[in-house]
Amino acid sequence: MKKFIAVAGNMGVGKTSMVNFLCSRYGVEPVYEPFMDNPYLDDFYTDMGKYAFHSQLYFLTHKFRLHMELNSNAAPVVQDRTIYEDAEIFATNLYRSNHMSERDYKTYIELYDTMKEALQPPDLMIYLRCSVRAIRRRIKKRGRESEQAIPVRYIRNLNLLYEEWIGRYDQSPVLIWDSERMDYLTDLCDRLEFQQSLDRVLT
Repeated sequence: MKKFIAVAGNMGVGKTSMVNFLCSRYGVEPVYEPFMDNPYLDDFYTDMGKYAFHSQLYFLTHKFRLHMELNSNAAPVVQDRTIYEDAEIFATNLYRSNHMSERDYKTYIELYDTMKEALQPPDLMIYLRCSVRAIRRRIKKRGRESEQAIPVRYIRNLNLLYEEWIGRYDQSPVLIWDSERMDYLTDLCDRLEFQQSLDRVLT
């Protein structure tokens, strides 16, 4: 039976590690978002208010195409970050932060809602939960230069939006994993608990 697993969560929560683990444990193919291909990114970082709508529309369009390809792919796959997060986390955060106008946001959400009706949801959504303090510690540890100056408020706002979203998400079964306190990579008991939780949903 075809399996489509999605991994969701804020930056620094362990999505890449989770994707790598699922690939090695279950033999699924990884799918990553084409972040650096966005031709609006440089303009967006220069003037967020002017280019937020353009940049988010690009992400939405390409994530929709990717999701449609995954729906028609016969091989089992795991996706790192979903179309749902593009709209309900990042676009919404730009709107709430006054970087996207109400008119543009309503147009964007109307398009997203239309796209969502055409999509086959994942067989499982894995949501990785982590505190802002732990996220900041991990960002500092992994040392990506572009992430070091990210304001705490931005990370906190994203975390709040993620919690709001996962609380109402009903497109597919959800496995919520506390990636701050539960370590499936190095702790044998945690790994067993995670695999049992996963197997209950996927088998």
